[in-house]
Amino acid sequence: MARIGSLSPYTFVSSLTLKQMNMVQSNEFMLVFRFEPSNSNPPSEAELMEMHQQWGIFIGNIAIQEKLVSTYQLGFEGKQVASDKSVKEGIHIAEAQTLGGNMVVKANTIDEAVEIAKNCPILLVGGTVEVREIQPM
Repeated sequence: MARIGSLSPYTFVSSLTLKQMNMVQSNEFMLVFRFEPSNSNPPSEAELMEMHQQWGIFIGNIAIQEKLVSTYQLGFEGKQVASDKSVKEGIHIAEAQTLGGNMVVKANTIDEAVEIAKNCPILLVGGTVEVREIQPM
């Protein structure tokens, strides 16, 4: 069998197959956190501290498993740019919910990512987590 440099064709195929297998095993999914903001019943200082602890534990457990890629909390100030380039002050709220943040995790399947999402502290305050596969652009 012909050799390419110091590599045989079998080495190339084996490397390609391993790379493909790694791609399958390292899917990334985005968890999108939504909740209903409330100015009428804001959490107490103790409740805020408890929520921060719960989020720390949630994120820490994912990081320990080496499944955390990134995570971001969104602020409450923003602007919206429409297709006609007009700008509207404030954040988007639909069906009484707004985005609170997101997290990108590594998982073998969307079902595994959903299991991660089931432990999210946003669920304790009536929020939701949407799980979406990330597609390369």
